[in-house]
Amino acid sequence: MGQSVGNAGVFLVMTLINLYLFIMMLRFILQFSQADFYNPISQAIAKATSPLVNPLQKALKPVKGISIATLVVAFFVKLIGIALVFLIAGEGLPPVMNLILGSLTGIITTLLDIYFYALIGSIILSWAAPQSSHPGAMLIYQITEPVMTPVRNILPSMGGLDLSPIFVFIGINVIEIMVMGTLGQASGMPRYLIAGL
Repeated sequence: MGQSVGNAGVFLVMTLINLYLFIMMLRFILQFSQADFYNPISQAIAKATSPLVNPLQKALKPVKGISIATLVVAFFVKLIGIALVFLIAGEGLPPVMNLILGSLTGIITTLLDIYFYALIGSIILSWAAPQSSHPGAMLIYQITEPVMTPVRNILPSMGGLDLSPIFVFIGINVIEIMVMGTLGQASGMPRYLIAGL
């Protein structure tokens, strides 16, 4: 019974932490992409994350569109989540360096996951609703275009066929493999604990 309760607690903590980390990193991407702040989805994300981010923004100013405050909050959210999982499991806290590496891995993989899901969404929208003005569709385009445009500029013209998502998908997977193979392994933590949603 005790083990079942512990497993349920670990699952609940991991789910809530990873969900909030996803929202936090989505805020980071929206800021970096200069997405429409007045989009209702952007507003909801800002409201959910501002209580933690805004106090830090006074000391940590954005650098070239990169919100340092958001990254710092995201890092500590993941770090606290990992620490709680170990405590709930009754294993004690891991070494500080392992926590740091695990948290960094979690932030990077969550960032990659968001771009992965956004790319899938943009592909579906390009076929099903290419002219959609839905707030969600607009944000997806605003997130993915800054990533796909440089790839399109490199690729030769294919007569209207856009192959840029394929190369971006490959890039995302290569980066994730490298991150999990270096930072992830160095953290000494299982993938399910440090990876994103």
